[in-house]
Amino acid sequence: MKTTLKTTFRNIFTGLMLAGSFVMVNGQFLAASDTSENSVKKYNNIINANKEIVEFIEYSLVQKGLPKHLRNLALIESHFNRNITSGAGAVGIWQFMTAHANQYGLTEQNRTDVYKSTKTAVVSLANLYRKYGDWITVVAAYNCGEGNIAKAMESAGSTQYHIFSKYLPGETINHVKKYLNACYATGELQSVLSNYNSSRLNKVFFTEGGSGRNAGVPLQETEINAGFNLGIIADELKVQVNEILAWNPGIEDELQKKGESPLYLPTDLMPDFLLRKNKILLRSIKEGNRVQ
Repeated sequence: MKTTLKTTFRNIFTGLMLAGSFVMVNGQFLAASDTSENSVKKYNNIINANKEIVEFIEYSLVQKGLPKHLRNLALIESHFNRNITSGAGAVGIWQFMTAHANQYGLTEQNRTDVYKSTKTAVVSLANLYRKYGDWITVVAAYNCGEGNIAKAMESAGSTQYHIFSKYLPGETINHVKKYLNACYATGELQSVLSNYNSSRLNKVFFTEGGSGRNAGVPLQETEINAGFNLGIIADELKVQVNEILAWNPGIEDELQKKGESPLYLPTDLMPDFLLRKNKILLRSIKEGNRVQ
């Protein structure tokens, strides 16, 4: 057990090379692709030239309890240009695709509305963070979609960005690098990396005692609500309900009292759950919401 934990903690920090995105400089992890003085000036000049928009974005983020560095997502997406349209059809400062906008009730024409699109982006980012628990994965998901993230996690057998990122589109990997470069320019890179470190530390657990699958198994965390049927979760993942309960002591009471609960699953099962999550919920609703 001690050896496993030691290895895990070592991997947490060495793994922050993030698939080649970083180099070690004076004891700090820095984005390697472009941290030049010109790049730093470029990013900060764009921010300074759009102070009113930036202040509104930061205010909106803080209101939702989100970090100000997420303003850098709009920075790299559009340089805060509300009238920009990408080759793929993404529009506005947050570069909303039509499907993404519709998911949150943002009309196609309102994608260029700074106020409405920012409010929508804040909700979207908050939802992604509740799902993934670290801002690096959130930025990746915002770029390529949750479906691609789930597929990459499944292919890698891991929910850790530095492991599953090699299965993501090259555009997404470069997008994350740009975001980290922007955070370096604004002096917020360490905050993003600390969040990634703490997220990995907080989300990896080891069950104590027992035998077989439950002995020293690393668990990953996600969230479910009372609409999910534990029996159907077990059926979809090809495990026993008592295994779900062993990994999640007290989950039945938590779901009944609060209507939601963290769900802990082994790292090899979590990508499969995330990939099937919507199907599991639909089955749960169709076949009955009772907790088994």
